[in-house]
Amino acid sequence: QVQLVESGGGLVQAGGSLRLSCAASGLTFSSYIMAWFRQAPGKEREFVARSSYSGGSQSYTDSVKGRFTISRDNAKNTVYLQMNSLKPEDTAVYYCKGTRWDSRREYWGQGTQVTVSS
Repeated sequence: QVQLVESGGGLVQAGGSLRLSCAASGLTFSSYIMAWFRQAPGKEREFVARSSYSGGSQSYTDSVKGRFTISRDNAKNTVYLQMNSLKPEDTAVYYCKGTRWDSRREYWGQGTQVTVSS
């Protein structure tokens, strides 16, 4: 049974930092592109960041470039999202997603709440 479990969310003041983690089990982690998405109240889920299989390549949505960093540890089956200089508009539920190399399987975590106060 595949599971993606996020952790690390919470309440932080604007300008602060949080580090999210997503621990995967039941899959061959290194065969999955891992990504973070977020969904704010009343809005659609949006892409935040993506890591290649080895972690050597990353991509970000423009609004988080220079503030957020995605990384992964394939030995620990875990992907991270380091979030710095947080803004109130970063408030959302953050989800991790794994997509298998052939795109025939994808999995989502249950989400973790991030709230940034002004």
